[in-house]
Amino acid sequence: MHNKVTKAIFPVAGLGTRFLPATKSIPKEIMTLVDRPLIQYAIDEARAAGIKEFIFVTSRGKGALEDYFDNAPQLEAELRKKGKNDLLDLLKSTNMESGAIAYMRQHKPLGLGHAVWCARRLIANDEPFAVILPDDVIASETPCLQQMVEAYEEVGGNMVAAMEVPKDRIKAYGVLDLEEDMGALVKVRGMVEKPEPEAAPSNLAVIGRYILTPGVLQNLSKMKSGSGGEIQLTDAIAEEIAQERGVYGYRFRGQRFDCGSKSGYLQATVAFALARDELRADLMGYLKELISVEKAAQ
Repeated sequence: MHNKVTKAIFPVAGLGTRFLPATKSIPKEIMTLVDRPLIQYAIDEARAAGIKEFIFVTSRGKGALEDYFDNAPQLEAELRKKGKNDLLDLLKSTNMESGAIAYMRQHKPLGLGHAVWCARRLIANDEPFAVILPDDVIASETPCLQQMVEAYEEVGGNMVAAMEVPKDRIKAYGVLDLEEDMGALVKVRGMVEKPEPEAAPSNLAVIGRYILTPGVLQNLSKMKSGSGGEIQLTDAIAEEIAQERGVYGYRFRGQRFDCGSKSGYLQATVAFALARDELRADLMGYLKELISVEKAAQ
């Protein structure tokens, strides 16, 4: 019987420079896909997986992100006065209970591993925890982290979400070296951060969902800078393999969108809009019209 995963860390300290000038005043994490901020997708996924406590690793300038999860009494009163109960219910679903959410500051941008390490004092010595990167938005029938929690309950250890990527894109990811391929689950014997394609041990890449043991936090305390001069989370997870503590990759069911890039963000916007009954017909009609105009021009 493995301890339940009830805490999640959300590393949200990045400056979002790829989306300037928008992120000059708006944290990237509250930019919207259709009408919901990126962070709301991550929170909803965490809740579906049984997460009860939410730890945000932030930086200066993220006040709007903190405000997003707070009550908005004036707005709520206005909606109540106008009888807009559906919008009132929607608004209340974004609120966080007092004590359910904590904010930690990452004072220097020293990498994902360092961001996770910043939350170490909020994780008990025997407590597994999740890490969710809001840039990775995953459309799936069963939320990705919920899939992973169900698999974790069977095998324990450390687990990373994994997907197959084309060889020419492998250098952008941490890549798994497989000891045993069991289908949805793979047992990992090594991890390589951003390898050259010809040196990659597989095409199975790590994406932004993790279930980790406190041992990873202990490893991070000893870590020196790795790839790119940053403290790499993958290095700390790889150390768990060296200590003969289980590390697994999980091939999740669903489609991942890299909303840290403009192209991925736009693709996600279209995909999530098309999934909405009230938007699909108009948007599809517009897209078909665009395609027909482009074909005519050729």
